[in-house]
Formats: sequence, structure tokens, C-alpha cells
Amino acid sequence: MASTRLTGVHSLSLVRVDAASGPGVPRILPKAAAASTFPLLLRRAATVLTVLGLAMIPWLVFLHTGLPATAQASHWAWTWTGLDSFEALGLLSTGLLLGRGDRRACLTSAATSTLLLVDAWFDTMTAAPGSDLEPAVLMAVFAELPLAVACAVLATRTFPRPGR
Repeated sequence: MASTRLTGVHSLSLVRVDAASGPGVPRILPKAAAASTFPLLLRRAATVLTVLGLAMIPWLVFLHTGLPATAQASHWAWTWTGLDSFEALGLLSTGLLLGRGDRRACLTSAATSTLLLVDAWFDTMTAAPGSDLEPAVLMAVFAELPLAVACAVLATRTFPRPGR
């Protein structure tokens, strides 16, 4: 392959395969519990992110029950243009990185997959019933969702693994 290929995060000394997590599953674990604060920071980050995720549950209930059924957005065109621009940037950067054999394509591909899923969700959820909903569903089913799946598969297949 190309010599510009990155070695990926698996070359870091903090990454190893944990036997308890299954064969070949990379885990971010310290090789030795030295005086380094990095493993402590990772544990703290994991705790904070988990607590924040759980704390969002009541917020989601509040949003679902408290938001009005309809709303008017002042920057509607900019919102959709911005989202589609980020998708185009994701597709373009993933294609260019793949073309160079750069393993960072797994990151842009994962982000692009997420953007496409968000686009499909908001297209279908914000479409007015009838003539607006039909093209939104068709676009989601035949364009956005298949492309999101393709990008997700690409992200998992290009994710750097030990020995590759």
C-alpha cells in the first residue's frame, strides 16, 4: 500500500487487546499503572460522559412533553444548506483520504454516516404530511440511509487494527 498510510492509534503504548472483550478488540488500557495521569483522565472522562448521557434522559422527557408541535425557524434555508454542506464535505474528505490510503478516512466516514442519519431523520420528521413527506421518505430510503450504512461499513472496515 501507499507509504503515506498512518500507523493509527494502535501504535500508541496505551492501546492493547483486552482478552475479556473478545479477540482483536482494541481497548485503551494502560500497559502499566505508572504515575501517569492519562489513565486517570480516561477513567474520569468515561465517568463524566456516562453521567451526562444518563442526565439527558429527564431532559429528553421534558423536551418531548414540553415542546410545541410546530415551530417557525428564522434560518430554515441556512440550516438545511449547512447540514447538506457538512455531508458533502464528509463525502469529499472521505473520498480524498481513501484515495490516498489514509486510515483517517474511518473518522470522516463515521462522521458522514452520522450526518446522513441525522439528515434522514430531520427530513422525514419536519416534512409536512402529504406532498412534502413522500419525497422526504423516498430520499431517506433510497439515498441517505443506504449511503449512511455504506459509510458506517466503510468506517468499521478501515478502522486501524493491530497487525494491519
